[in-house]
Amino acid sequence: MKIVQKYSHLNGEEYLIVHHNNLYKEIKEIIANIDAKKLRTKISKEKRKKGNALLSPIDLNKAFNNGFYKRKWEETRYNYYITLNRELMEKSVLMSAKDQKDFLIQNGEEEPIYSYNQTDFVKNKIAVEVQFGKYAFVAFDLFVKHMLFYSGGVINLGIEILPTKLMQSQMSSGVAYYEGEVYNVMRQGRNSPPVPLLILGIEP
Repeated sequence: MKIVQKYSHLNGEEYLIVHHNNLYKEIKEIIANIDAKKLRTKISKEKRKKGNALLSPIDLNKAFNNGFYKRKWEETRYNYYITLNRELMEKSVLMSAKDQKDFLIQNGEEEPIYSYNQTDFVKNKIAVEVQFGKYAFVAFDLFVKHMLFYSGGVINLGIEILPTKLMQSQMSSGVAYYEGEVYNVMRQGRNSPPVPLLILGIEP
């Protein structure tokens, strides 16, 4: 597979090149080593594509998982406690989950709500999400997950790998695609979401 398009938000790519160019090369190599021809394993039942051999999101995810885990990228979980008090949230966001809970209780939150988010691939504070799911999953990655990990000090950059529209046309209906998701980010304005991002569009 290959990277055919990229969008750098808040100097995401520039940060990667300057501070972690070796990891950038690693990501490119992982993508290049995936043979999409072997992943056309889903036989479509959809009316317009019935009988066609489509790219399988399940097999694509397995291929990416193997590639990243072989290079020692690891799943990371960010645990936190929810408060609707903005002042308490801003003061506690960089604390450990245990310290957050203690802090919130000391400041009047009787039963702080525990929650967490998970990112599949993290290395040297760079997070990568490979997304072949529905539109809502990408929006959650870009506007919630990467931002939460960034504000919590877990990462310095979020990377999202998406199929282009051309690749999406070779998959089941409803899969999010690069052009549409970059448009959604651009439409929010230059500083939203407030986290450095690099969005990569890939094709077979």
